[in-house]
Amino acid sequence: MIKSMTGFGRSEITTAEYKVSVEIKAVNHRYLDLSIKMPKKFNYFEAAIRGLLKNWIQRGKVDVFINYEDYTDGNLCLHYNAALAAEYMEYFRQMEKQFSIADDVTVSALARMPEVLTMEQAPEDEEHAWKILSEAVSEAAGRFVESREQEGEKLKEDLLSKLDYMTELVDFITERAPSIVAEYRRRLEERVREFLENSSIDENRIAAEVTVFADKICVDEEMVRLRSHIDATRKELIQGGSVGRKLDFIAQEMNREANTTLSKSTDLEISDRAIALKTEIEKIREQIQNIE
Repeated sequence: MIKSMTGFGRSEITTAEYKVSVEIKAVNHRYLDLSIKMPKKFNYFEAAIRGLLKNWIQRGKVDVFINYEDYTDGNLCLHYNAALAAEYMEYFRQMEKQFSIADDVTVSALARMPEVLTMEQAPEDEEHAWKILSEAVSEAAGRFVESREQEGEKLKEDLLSKLDYMTELVDFITERAPSIVAEYRRRLEERVREFLENSSIDENRIAAEVTVFADKICVDEEMVRLRSHIDATRKELIQGGSVGRKLDFIAQEMNREANTTLSKSTDLEISDRAIALKTEIEKIREQIQNIE
């Protein structure tokens, strides 16, 4: 399917321990530009998140927002620093001897000494955290891609309609071009007759002039190539996938053929169609910028 480069996806997963929400949005960009904003505790997973998203997204300026709530009451645990407690007791004994005072330190008093008992964050179960986080990211990415595909289908229908109109213009120019040569020959013969009055016309000279004129205005090759580019664009749109860059290149080639056709034209009707072709190609190029 054709995908637009703009899109939005959101997911939220809640467990007994966590709530993780992920939002993904994107706009046009020539390459893939991923920006991830998330809590510091997830920084360890950044490379894995980028690798996961690249399976879903090929192009676009993509912003990813990850929010996290912990329902485990801080997930704290009590830590006893036995080495520090022993050091405290050693100094207390030295003070007892030095100052000849009784050592009346109790367990509760020792426990209140700085850093003997501390509250610490319990070690994170990285595998469990990644399972929840990756599920949320994948779900958001899936919805993000769905929104891109929906918009992409609209773009495809619009582009196919423009290609149909371009085909009509090419058909007109292809049919009209031969009659331009015939009209030129007729006008040339009339002017020669008026100039020579009753003298005979040199048919060979007339034929030579007409041939030179026909070569100058001939757009057969341009029309063949332009029709081929139109068919190639239509084929890529129907096949789908990440075709934005390829279509952009084809559109440049179509514009070149339309320019050449316009520069060769001596006929108002063909010139009008060539201008219409250039206008339509420009619209197509603008739309292609929105395709992944």
